[in-house]
Amino acid sequence: MALKSCNKVDTNTYEIEVTVAPETFVEATKSAYMKQRKNIQIPGFRKGKATQGMIEKVYGENAFYEDALEIVFPVAVQEAIDEAELRVVDQPYDLDVATMSKAEGIEMKMKLTTYPEVKLGKYKGLKAEYPETEATDEDVEQELKNMQERNSRLVTVEDRAAEMGDTAEIDFEGFVDGEAFEGGKGENFPLELGSGQFIPGFEEQVAGHNIDEDFDVNVTFPEEYEPSLAGKDAVFKCKIHEIKHKELPELDDDFAKDVDDEVDTLDDLKEKLKKQISERKSETAATEYENALVDLVIDGMEAEIPECMNEQKLDELVQDYGYRMQMQGLDMNVYLQYLGQTMEQFKEQFRESAEKQVKIALALEAIVKEENIEATDDEIEEQVKKLAEQYDMEADKIKELVPADQLTQDIKTHKAIDFIVDNAKK
Repeated sequence: MALKSCNKVDTNTYEIEVTVAPETFVEATKSAYMKQRKNIQIPGFRKGKATQGMIEKVYGENAFYEDALEIVFPVAVQEAIDEAELRVVDQPYDLDVATMSKAEGIEMKMKLTTYPEVKLGKYKGLKAEYPETEATDEDVEQELKNMQERNSRLVTVEDRAAEMGDTAEIDFEGFVDGEAFEGGKGENFPLELGSGQFIPGFEEQVAGHNIDEDFDVNVTFPEEYEPSLAGKDAVFKCKIHEIKHKELPELDDDFAKDVDDEVDTLDDLKEKLKKQISERKSETAATEYENALVDLVIDGMEAEIPECMNEQKLDELVQDYGYRMQMQGLDMNVYLQYLGQTMEQFKEQFRESAEKQVKIALALEAIVKEENIEATDDEIEEQVKKLAEQYDMEADKIKELVPADQLTQDIKTHKAIDFIVDNAKK
């Protein structure tokens, strides 16, 4: 197997010619025959007992060519890529097999998408505002409100109609053009009015109605909704079974002692919260500052990024989201039905983040190269130790699960960020 030619035909695009020697291809046809023979039957032979030669005589010499090509293709292409010293970001495409026979072997052409060339702009001497770390009175008040919410209780209301902020337990069934539609029916559903759980206009129309009252809610599905319903008018037949009002506890000394047994008064709680909020702000400020500087780096970077890199990162983010949902016992398809979105519509929410992450990775990698940043053995061992502690696993197990190249790259990336921060204007 050999690289016959390699030519750049467009930005981030190369065309290569690859050859596979006749003897290598012959061996591949033998391997293909061994895999397929148990499934082949020809007259005069029991199933699985016909020789390769007999099968090729009946079905033609090329009977195993396609399977043999699948066998040699990955190795041949990878060897050609290595020989051409290309860094490929996607699978080969536009495959053209010019020759394929036992006598001549294989000659084929294909195109490859490669990593983009990155031209760094300014990455030293950058300036960004460092976020405020001192907790304000407004921060403390908001935290107290959150604590009130967490310690609230729902009290049944029977002497008035539902109001925004209440939780109404409702039955509903939706109709478009007089026909019920899939996913538009629910019973005893606890809907917090004003939460935005349902499509715009729905919750506002539930408010004002009483327990055991039958009423209609008229809405129009948003244009970005699930395609079969997008932009259509709908009528929901509704009935309220129960109304509950959220009752918040009083903000006083008793509340302070209930939520924190280390304080005696509300003022003590406020002081403690102020200190905790300041500590949290300090922890996040450094990350926000780093992110602001990295944003400046990618703003000044030039690179024609192959779309496949963005698509790969997009798929990765969506898969990660789906995995986290699965860990919580949620099914992605059910979740999409609840949102009224297709998978493609859902994915688009991650596109901007995916494209930015690709830019960041390329920029930091370019800085690593430009500044000759390396990862030492001690740094790798320290990273393994941190991961082992984080996931409560043995260090050797971490080394089995996380490739050494990935550990090295992660360390270099973090060091590149440190380099940007250390060289920023204070």
